Amino acid sequence: MDHILEHESDPVPDLSGVTESSKPSGGAAMDVDEDDDDVEALARLGVVKGAVAGGSSGGADAEAKSIKCSQCGKTFKNTALANYHAEKSGHDQFEESTEEIRPLTEEERKQKLEDLRAKLAEKRARKAEEEAKEYKANENIRRKQGKDINQLREEIQAKEAIKEAEAKKREKIEEAKARAAVKAQIEADKKARAEKAAREKALREGKPFPDAGPSNPTPAQAAAAKPGQSGPSKDYPETRLQIRLASGGAPLTTTLPSDSPLSHVAEFVAAQSPDIDVDSVSLSQAFPRKTFSPAESSKTLKELGLTPSAHLGKPEAKDK
Repeated sequence: MDHILEHESDPVPDLSGVTESSKPSGGAAMDVDEDDDDVEALARLGVVKGAVAGGSSGGADAEAKSIKCSQCGKTFKNTALANYHAEKSGHDQFEESTEEIRPLTEEERKQKLEDLRAKLAEKRARKAEEEAKEYKANENIRRKQGKDINQLREEIQAKEAIKEAEAKKREKIEEAKARAAVKAQIEADKKARAEKAAREKALREGKPFPDAGPSNPTPAQAAAAKPGQSGPSKDYPETRLQIRLASGGAPLTTTLPSDSPLSHVAEFVAAQSPDIDVDSVSLSQAFPRKTFSPAESSKTLKELGLTPSAHLGKPEAKDK
């Protein structure tokens, strides 16, 4: 083998005229049973073309010119193409083949290119159609969700609007009641001042005053007694109170259940300042003018006629 490699560049002698008679006689004749490896090496180097292998190997070892997939029968020119086919198809059974893949002609190459372009265009069209269907489905879902959210938002806004309207209505009613109570108190004060002025004038002039005397009720007291005489008063569950302290300042406001005793009002007033003792709180009503006694602290606001609203005063505030 080393001899062959060393004389690779030597000219090849013409062996066509060599016959068996020209062989040297005796044991020095060239061994016709050359090693198969030497013959194969000569064939690969191009020294011997179409060499006939002797011995036991015979003519079965032909040169592999392609790779064939045993599962689908496709042939490939090289290993790279076969590996690509294996990755795409999942086939894993290949064998060598003596079939030579001839190069494509210009027409075949153009036709194959057109086929590939057609397949690619079909694949893109199919993908675009699937994407369009998916987009349409997603858009329908999004619109439905948006519609449900908008409907829910409108329902919440409608409920909030109703609650706000009801709250404003209640506030207006309370303000109207408060204004009516303040107006009634102002009218009572006017009447009381007029009566006092008339009484003082009559005393100065020495004339008798018809309404004088503790037994005769004042017009304000008579007006306050009329609703009770006409029938049972309306049942108000809560009572709104406005309390003015003798020390001045902004009045205290609170809302208590109508069945709460008057002592709860005193406790509320005492809780507003640490200097006020609950036992020292004395409450009075401006109209009709009245000062509540300690015995009335157990009576409810409804029993005392303070519903639905009343203005109270604290004429006395003793320190602890």
